[in-house]
Amino acid sequence: MFKRSAIAAAVAAALAVSAIAPPASAAGANPVKQELSQLVSEHGFPGALATVTGRDGRVRKLTAGVGELGTAKPVPADGQVRIGSNTKTFVAVVVLQLVGERRVRLDAPVERYLPGLLPDKTITVRQLLQHTSGLPNYTEYLNIDDLSLRYKHFEARELVDIALAHPATFPPGTGWAYSNTNYTVAGLLIEKVTGRSVASEIDKRVLRRIGLRHTYFPAPYETGIRERHPHGYLFDAEGKPLDITDLDPSWGGAAGQMIGTPSDLNRLFTALLDGKLLRPAELAEMQRTVPADLWPGVRYGLGIISIPLSCGGLAWGHGGDIPGYETRGGATTDGRAATVAVTTLPTDEEKAMAVIDTVDTALCS
Repeated sequence: MFKRSAIAAAVAAALAVSAIAPPASAAGANPVKQELSQLVSEHGFPGALATVTGRDGRVRKLTAGVGELGTAKPVPADGQVRIGSNTKTFVAVVVLQLVGERRVRLDAPVERYLPGLLPDKTITVRQLLQHTSGLPNYTEYLNIDDLSLRYKHFEARELVDIALAHPATFPPGTGWAYSNTNYTVAGLLIEKVTGRSVASEIDKRVLRRIGLRHTYFPAPYETGIRERHPHGYLFDAEGKPLDITDLDPSWGGAAGQMIGTPSDLNRLFTALLDGKLLRPAELAEMQRTVPADLWPGVRYGLGIISIPLSCGGLAWGHGGDIPGYETRGGATTDGRAATVAVTTLPTDEEKAMAVIDTVDTALCS
């Protein structure tokens, strides 16, 4: 069994295998490039990549480390990665578009659209999207680092059933707790209301609408990544890297299955803030936030996170974790945007905050 907690012990081994990670001093004057290099040389991520858009619209695509351990292959600039829970933003956008079309009501019970699915008939659509439903998180009961699950295919109802075998975290509307189950149910709601798959609705309503040509919802049983990409890794207890790039992401489903690029994520959050995906009323609902226990200072809206910046103001984004990849990023109302991806999951708060701090540097420098 491979565990994320073993990555810290594997830092030296990973760097010895790659042997080409550029030192921070080689990064030159660009502070984002320097911090990407530090993510590799100091924090042990095999590879790191970022796309940064400035106020002037200039786009920079930066990388550090290697795209495949044991080789000299560079990380592909703006390569595709598994974007994990950034999927939730796409799902929330589709639900809010349905709200704008008066096909769904935010404060209506989920029971209206999916009768008999949830034991608590009072949980609302808003509570799903805001993580205030109290539904237990099914991923707490799946050891997603267990290699026996690597190619196991899950259907959405299976994931909901795993969650509902456990007690609620709290009564609906009385607390906040991140739960992938919320967005699995939201995906089922989209399918029930539209009569189409959540993948096809995201494609039609979001990807095609704003031209995200390098982002997609993997097809059932699809295990690879379609375009240029860095490899993603787990490390075992002895520090040996496992290439986990190829896997069945269906356990993520509507909560975390999608693949995309840093540039496409920047375009998503910029388009949202520019009103290209939602009407003002629905965007305002999306940006109504509550305190969230994720990292210091952030608040959660409807599939979107408000992130305080060291230079003042807020960025709006999400982030995603899935074996092999972590992404963090967001956009501001004045046109700045940044997404940073690394090719293994951080094992402690210091490493996790180093990724978040790199996003802050990209948006503030």
